[in-house]
Amino acid sequence: MQSSIIIIIPHYNNVEGLQNSLLSIDEETNVDIIIIDDGSDEKPLKDRLICKYRTFFKVLASNSGIEIALNLGLEFALKSKYEFIGRLDCGDLCHKNKFTKQLNYLKKNKEVKLLGCWARVLDENKTFKFNLKHPIKYNDIKSQMYFNNTFMHPSVVFRSEVVTEVGNYPTNRKSSEDYAFFFKIIKRYKAENYPEILLDYIMSENSISNQKRTEQVYNRIRVLIDNFYFGLVPIFGIIRNLILLIVPVKAITFLKSKTYK
Repeated sequence: MQSSIIIIIPHYNNVEGLQNSLLSIDEETNVDIIIIDDGSDEKPLKDRLICKYRTFFKVLASNSGIEIALNLGLEFALKSKYEFIGRLDCGDLCHKNKFTKQLNYLKKNKEVKLLGCWARVLDENKTFKFNLKHPIKYNDIKSQMYFNNTFMHPSVVFRSEVVTEVGNYPTNRKSSEDYAFFFKIIKRYKAENYPEILLDYIMSENSISNQKRTEQVYNRIRVLIDNFYFGLVPIFGIIRNLILLIVPVKAITFLKSKTYK
């Protein structure tokens, strides 16, 4: 029997991380999973992965970028008529009933179309760095989005219907496709964060934030310009991101560890 939710997991040369993520999914409700391999040299073999949930595989012939892999997952979800779409990245770990709790909240609050959650940030050795608690309420999310992405991408669950309305992940905002996608959603629909830590986010040296930092911040500025209006908040948001172009990632991580508890 098909679940009401499908979890999209893009994969690129990280079979161990993928397996860890799959093993972390432990839900009272049934979930389906789709793994999109983005032209890996090290491809996951379906019969060697351990997962207790129904899992689909799609493979891109060459490394096309995470936004292309995600859009392939979205297309599959819509074609298969899933009501909800969840996200998870290879290496990140779900707490028990993460998706169950988010689904229950969305079913009780039908006006909410996108729901993230709080996360615990760990380094690659699983050493605790800080808890990331993004704003909960919609109005706070809308204003703070101009300063930073107020959703942790692998934490979100959203209703499939929003994709029909706002479209797929933009392919012209590389490394910031999630920021652009969430902006499109919150301009039309109510969005919130679930106020509980339901995800362990693993900071990797190979992450987009580390490997493609300049591209990411540059495209964040382009997203802010796309959504610009004359006011202090958007102006300060652009200035903040211009500063981020020259601040090392390690310095930002250190500041977050002192700011967040």
